[in-house]
Amino acid sequence: MYKVGIITASDKGAAGQREDQSGTLIEEIMTQAGYEVADTRIVADEIDLLVAAMTDLADQTACDLILTTGGTGFSPRDVTPEATLRVIERLSPGISEAMRYMSLQKTPKAMLSRGVSGIRGACLIINLPGSPKAVEECLSFILSPLAHGLDILSGHAAECARSGE
Repeated sequence: MYKVGIITASDKGAAGQREDQSGTLIEEIMTQAGYEVADTRIVADEIDLLVAAMTDLADQTACDLILTTGGTGFSPRDVTPEATLRVIERLSPGISEAMRYMSLQKTPKAMLSRGVSGIRGACLIINLPGSPKAVEECLSFILSPLAHGLDILSGHAAECARSGE
């Protein structure tokens, strides 16, 4: 079972002015898929706050996966990709490209998503869109290959191959 941290980037959510529907949906989907949700956070759209939250979840909470939602658009306050790029050590662009490709099948506005994905140590960080509908679509598309990627990142895939699983 992999540990997941969820970060919602939202000024209004952090101020208690808006209910966090996307983060809650991510928690439901990941729990149903067999992941352990270790922590959920709502953070204002500030690079330093997002960097601190991602770093803490990766390094202190030892999450295997961090899923962010929100802050990936064109608004001047949308800084989640920039924060993620400060935290990760290696890019994993295929995940974000696949989500954009799948989303483009539904709406041309998907090309406006600036989400990124990457690895910090043994933790994979993925930026998801902010809308619940887009979150559900993207997670349903990446969930199966995501488990395999986490197996490889954690070394579990190699252990399974050696033991014949």
